[in-house]
Order: sequence, then structure tokens, then C-alpha cells
Amino acid sequence: MKASVSMERLSITLPQESARDVRARVGRRGFSAYVASAVRRQLEHDALGDILARLEADHGPASEAEVQAIMARLGE
Repeated sequence: MKASVSMERLSITLPQESARDVRARVGRRGFSAYVASAVRRQLEHDALGDILARLEADHGPASEAEVQAIMARLGE
């Protein structure tokens, strides 16, 4: 059984074009879930950036060769 998640009702402001594009993709009923998912992804992205900044502070920046090796392993 999935744990219940507390929800908070918020009012947000978006550019009209963005709001229109979200509605076109998911409809009116899926709008909040779409935005919540986008916020969750951004928070994960920000946390990863924090980790990378800490690693760089502790160990220095990665060389171009190290970056290329990692990208190759990721299939990019």
C-alpha cells in the first residue's frame, strides 16, 4: 500500500504559452500532476548540481578526458 502524501494547494503564475502547452499535452485534469513532476525533477537536478559542486570543491574540476569517458559510459 502506498503511503499518503500531504498536498498543499498553491497558486502559481506561468507564461500563457507554457500553460497552454501543458494543457494541450495533459488536459486540464493533469495540469497539477505535470507541474508537480516538473518541480520534483528540478529539485533532483538541483541536488545533483550541489553534489557535483561539492565534489569539484573537494577534488578539483574533472578533466575533459574524464567528462568524455563518463559521457561514453552513459551512451551519449
